[in-house]
Amino acid sequence: MASLTAKGLSAAPLTRSIKPAAPVTAKRSVAMKAVSKQDELKIQAAHKAVEYVQSDMVVGLGTGSTAAFAVERIGQLLKEGQLKNIIGVPTSIRTLEQAKALGIPLATLDEQPKLNVAIDGADEVDNNLDVVKGRGGALLREKMVELAADKFVCIVDDSKMVSGLGGSKLAMPVEIVQFCDKYTLKRIQSLPEVAGCEAKLRMDGDKPYVTDNSNYIVDLYFQEPIKDVHAASKAILDLVGVVDHGLFLNMVDVCIIAAPDGVKLMERKK
Repeated sequence: MASLTAKGLSAAPLTRSIKPAAPVTAKRSVAMKAVSKQDELKIQAAHKAVEYVQSDMVVGLGTGSTAAFAVERIGQLLKEGQLKNIIGVPTSIRTLEQAKALGIPLATLDEQPKLNVAIDGADEVDNNLDVVKGRGGALLREKMVELAADKFVCIVDDSKMVSGLGGSKLAMPVEIVQFCDKYTLKRIQSLPEVAGCEAKLRMDGDKPYVTDNSNYIVDLYFQEPIKDVHAASKAILDLVGVVDHGLFLNMVDVCIIAAPDGVKLMERKK
């Protein structure tokens, strides 16, 4: 069972703006033929995050559309010789496959239990730098890798910012074992700490979606932000049959937020 908090950090984050980045063109993104405005923002945030990576580091490689740009950038800098002796620890099978294709040396937490930095996206970010992750299905491995990192750098575009977690009304995932999934789903939905949520088993076509860890995912949908995310976190994790959830609390050290008027950096105050 994962820990509820990571690094004992709970103070309000510090915010500062960064000089607006130059527009991203397709040439700057190796894998992109055409770049949407939203992807331009994601690429700006990803490239800024990779500035935290230095040669001889062990780096957690996140999962998702924004994290993929960071992985791509690391591969590019390795190929150009601007980074050397990097070891990546991927958070999903698809990130592993992307990193291998880019020539990034890889390891697991068994081989590299201590990471210098992890870079990953998020589905929601609040003003405390608490985040929701896992809509891409990789929440367990993401949490394991990011808890092992000295610094967790989160990268998002400004559409991911919310006043409270659950506020986007989109999925907050909970990874569960396959055994008696309907029973576990009903127990989660009945928790007072998530009162009012709608719980749905995530599907892949006409079959339940299966994670890289051979588990299922229950997605929770809230009409209002979660009142007490720490209480909700504990209550969900206390249920037998739950593996972990997408609330990443007190974990993000730096959040890089790309918006049309520039890139903003928020740091958790230590």
